[in-house]
Amino acid sequence: MARFRPCQCNPCPDRPACARGTAARTVNFLPQHLHELQAQNRANQQDSQWRRLHATRSGVEGTICEFINGHRARRSRYHGHRKTHVQHVLTGIAINIERLASRTTRHPHRPRPSSSTSMPAA
Repeated sequence: MARFRPCQCNPCPDRPACARGTAARTVNFLPQHLHELQAQNRANQQDSQWRRLHATRSGVEGTICEFINGHRARRSRYHGHRKTHVQHVLTGIAINIERLASRTTRHPHRPRPSSSTSMPAA
């Protein structure tokens, strides 16, 4: 971690780009092994195979989000694993029926584009 006093930050020409307010600036540095891992992960994100895998993951996460937020799946109406499992299965069936019903209307469901394709190049 590096700390800069206001008297050190104020005369810097890049101050508006990195610091807000009048307080001292603190910069945290990752340990070397974590920094290298982060750099490797960012490089892997530019690979087309990673983007294809992430596009699949993005679709699955959207479905889980719909299940949890749209159908209140964080809390079960029932006690016990068996009854909760039945509730989850029935809710999943209801989601599938909703999706099938929306395909027969004039405005079919169109999945969101993958967030990995809209990432800016580093």
